[in-house]
Amino acid sequence: MEPVTLQTERLVLSPPDEADIDAITEAAQDPEVPRWTTLPSPYTRAHAEDFVAKAATWWAQTSELTWGVRHEDRWVGMVGLHRVEPRGAAEIGYWMARPARGRGFLTEAARRVVDFGFADEGLGLARIEWRAVVGNVPSARVARRIGFRYEGLVRQGLSDPRGRSDGWIAGLLRDDDRSPQPWPVLDD
Repeated sequence: MEPVTLQTERLVLSPPDEADIDAITEAAQDPEVPRWTTLPSPYTRAHAEDFVAKAATWWAQTSELTWGVRHEDRWVGMVGLHRVEPRGAAEIGYWMARPARGRGFLTEAARRVVDFGFADEGLGLARIEWRAVVGNVPSARVARRIGFRYEGLVRQGLSDPRGRSDGWIAGLLRDDDRSPQPWPVLDD
């Protein structure tokens, strides 16, 4: 698949490129990023260089579609659809640089990626999953805000180089009402 640029009212989402490498490297130094994602820790510039190169290959294979989130021409985060099965399912993943958190950018970007994932002129998916390490409340709040339904706990269901973790899982179907639904693991 050719890379696709998406836009929202405030954001431009486009595949990460070499101009993003320093910003990605800097943002990944925040200990909250590797705590909740599969990014290696410590995270080096070489990791970012490798990631940007791989992202281009993943787009060509339509296996993982990754977008850098940009506000006012500055990289502020990442959002992607992973393990893409065209016309089938994918998993959404995302993270933001610390200075961009709390401004609604992640919700806005994730909603736009979900729209693209379900659109016939996009991927035409039937289902998008969200998974997170138990305790990642900010990620869960974003998923709930854009309509994901909490589906349960997957014991030791998530893995990364640091080991296995219990995870929360939620799903969104193409025809679901996208209004926020109650989640038993969130108090608000």
